[in-house]
Amino acid sequence: MVCSTSKNGIACTFMSPKGCSFNGGSCHPIIEQCEGCDRSKGFESGTYCLSYPDPSQKWKLGNCNLATHIKKTPVQAAAKMNPLKASKRSAR
Repeated sequence: MVCSTSKNGIACTFMSPKGCSFNGGSCHPIIEQCEGCDRSKGFESGTYCLSYPDPSQKWKLGNCNLATHIKKTPVQAAAKMNPLKASKRSAR
């Protein structure tokens, strides 16, 4: 259904004929870490995340997995070297 509480005009899974069924009766505004994310959008009542109703819970255990403004750097594992070859190289 279409949201009629905080994100007017946006399709929401928490909306029911009785109103918003999310904890507290409406979505929570974004937090400081969400600034610059493509998933946040400004409405009359504030700025909200379009993907998650309570952004502070997404950041509770670390980075939000839905954040578009955070660049993830791949972790390169150290190449395992054969100890026999390593000793031969150091002997040269």
